[in-house]
Amino acid sequence: MTSTPDILQNTVEEFIEATGAKTPTPGGGSVAGVVGALGAALGRMTLNFSKGKKSLTEHEPYYTELQQRLETACRTFVELVSSDIAAYQAYQQANRLPDGDEKTLAVEEATITAIDVPRRTTQASLDLLVDMKELAGKCNKWLITDLLAAGALAVAAATLSDYNVRINLPNLTDQDRADKIKKASACDLARARTIHAETEEATREMLP
Repeated sequence: MTSTPDILQNTVEEFIEATGAKTPTPGGGSVAGVVGALGAALGRMTLNFSKGKKSLTEHEPYYTELQQRLETACRTFVELVSSDIAAYQAYQQANRLPDGDEKTLAVEEATITAIDVPRRTTQASLDLLVDMKELAGKCNKWLITDLLAAGALAVAAATLSDYNVRINLPNLTDQDRADKIKKASACDLARARTIHAETEEATREMLP
């Protein structure tokens, strides 16, 4: 199994190879974090090519605030890669315990964590999408494709996260709780897609 520190220090090529290897991690959850981080990075790129332009001077105070949020978003997504790997390792360890109450409790707790990580990834993705929608009307027009790509990657991260939530739900003992989480995840994914569609519509004139 690939350890968390190794994954975060890998080159892009090494990460791709590790993802394709016959090992449980990195998997979809880790990829979701990386995809989200790349989306936030593209958002930062769009911002950096917008700051300092004379035609956009009025937006400088907004740019300062957004820069902090996007830097935080990048860190958050990277941390979620580590969290996803740690959650899977905890789930594996719980399942190795002897059958009994201790194992049941450990598996339940590990499952809750395994669901919480993608739910946080989705929230970070939604935050990024909201920022990209607002930035769309205040950015360098030549960077609009990068901004839209940032949103597309955020939607992808949310989609992967919904998959990871749903695959873990059957392991929860509280079915009512599982149903509520499934519904909330589906609603968040629908919202992510809607926000990105709205951003695409708002930028239609800039991207014929």
